[in-house]
Amino acid sequence: MLLNIKAYIRKPEVAELISYTVFPDDQSVEKAISQYENQDNMQLYGFEDQELLIGLIGFERSEDSLIIHHIAVIPENRGIGYGRGMILELMTDQKPLRVIAETDEESVQFYRNIGFEVQSLGELFPGVERFRCVYEIEDENNIDNA
Repeated sequence: MLLNIKAYIRKPEVAELISYTVFPDDQSVEKAISQYENQDNMQLYGFEDQELLIGLIGFERSEDSLIIHHIAVIPENRGIGYGRGMILELMTDQKPLRVIAETDEESVQFYRNIGFEVQSLGELFPGVERFRCVYEIEDENNIDNA
């Protein structure tokens, strides 16, 4: 079950997970944390298992879309469905018509495996290709089958 973790965003385990989603330097992590602290439309949820923060997902709601800004799972728990589970739970709870994420080449397959359509955005940063991933939800039954 996802829990709102904005209230304890300054805990080290939250910063560590955020560091997996941005350039891992103190400035980038601080910028991401500040976004969640200072922007009411930015939401940050975590997934805990036996009081251990396993993963987090940061997003904003924009009209009929859910825009994922950050998603991370601690390394020892990757590849077993926590990331997919967080996205599917958000789809069920938020009921958007589409879910959008921008990512790098390393994470494209993760989104494809869930059913996202992936489109290259080219090199938005020198030497780094970025991708737009979109999942269109036709009706509530698609969420259960994703």
